[in-house]
Amino acid sequence: MTALLISLAASTLAMTLIVAVRYWATSGAFAWVTSRVRPGLYDKLRPQIGREIRWSLYSAVIYGVPAGVVMWGWQERGWTAIYADVTAYPLWYLPVSLFIYLFAHDTWFYWTHRWMHRPKWFKIAHAVHHDSRPPTAWAAMSFHPIEALTGAVVIPVLVFLVPIHVAVLGTVLAIMTLMGVTNHMGWEMFPRWWTEGPLGRWTITASHHQRHHERYNCNYGLYFRFWDRVCGTDKGLGAFEEKRI
Repeated sequence: MTALLISLAASTLAMTLIVAVRYWATSGAFAWVTSRVRPGLYDKLRPQIGREIRWSLYSAVIYGVPAGVVMWGWQERGWTAIYADVTAYPLWYLPVSLFIYLFAHDTWFYWTHRWMHRPKWFKIAHAVHHDSRPPTAWAAMSFHPIEALTGAVVIPVLVFLVPIHVAVLGTVLAIMTLMGVTNHMGWEMFPRWWTEGPLGRWTITASHHQRHHERYNCNYGLYFRFWDRVCGTDKGLGAFEEKRI
């Protein structure tokens, strides 16, 4: 029993460190890019960035614990539907499983995000995220622990229900991290032909999420604009200030 607990604790600690380092490296990289592409944009936001980093590191623990349990269960007990043999399922299932995970995650995020905007829960939890005015590349995981918990459970639940190759799972986590960061940078990295073209009408970028931080009551999605469009909460693209003085 002692060895089991030590193994489980080591897995959760390792995943917590991985989540924290992934956040720090990705947000730090895009913050550096921002300093080059939009010099001065974050100059007056240092106290806010400090809060974003602090809340994000708390969130890293909340994300890391269930991830560590899942990783331990997969490696030590074979509990999950994660597979490593690429021939276990047809090759066409690889992109299908990627889409299933992204769409399921987006669905969960949309509805929990709308719920977080109800006055009671906004005041209790989601206000932490909206304290970032404007959001920066460091705000991707700046959540109250309650909100972090709602985000931390969805992928661990999915890996018990939907088979996924370990490399595709890594791709899901990479997309989740990249979109979480780039949607909050305070400027648009994608060209206009993307944001205002056919792809942009169905996918979320910083311009779309900026409108959410402007108006609060719209644009709740994470990856896709599908639920916003279906539910009438899509209010188009927001605008950015080039530099804050």
